[in-house]
Amino acid sequence: MSYPRPKSPNMQNYRPQLTSVMSFGHRLSGVALSLFAFGLAGWLLAGAAGPVTFERAQAVVLSIAGRVVLFAATLAVLYHLCNGIRHVIWDSVHAFELRSIYAGGWVVVVASLILTSALWLWVLI
Repeated sequence: MSYPRPKSPNMQNYRPQLTSVMSFGHRLSGVALSLFAFGLAGWLLAGAAGPVTFERAQAVVLSIAGRVVLFAATLAVLYHLCNGIRHVIWDSVHAFELRSIYAGGWVVVVASLILTSALWLWVLI
């Protein structure tokens, strides 16, 4: 008689930790940046296609939905950058103590939010 194999990790018993959430966020922001690159390419192509096409593209970018996407793109870039710096620090064999790992994780979260907010405030003012 064969029993079904357990699934790993058992999601009903698994409690996400900061490190796993940060890892997932880093991968998710990387995928998002790849998708945002297509939007940037489309915007550049609209600029090359002429003023009428570029005005239409600008209307989309400057709409509320377009600004939300731009904000998400800015947050993704800065989160990926800050978390990448954290990984470079790890690559230099530093900050591997559990306390440093969690402190660095929170620094990445706070820094990416502050940098995104500061950049948007600077652009809007």
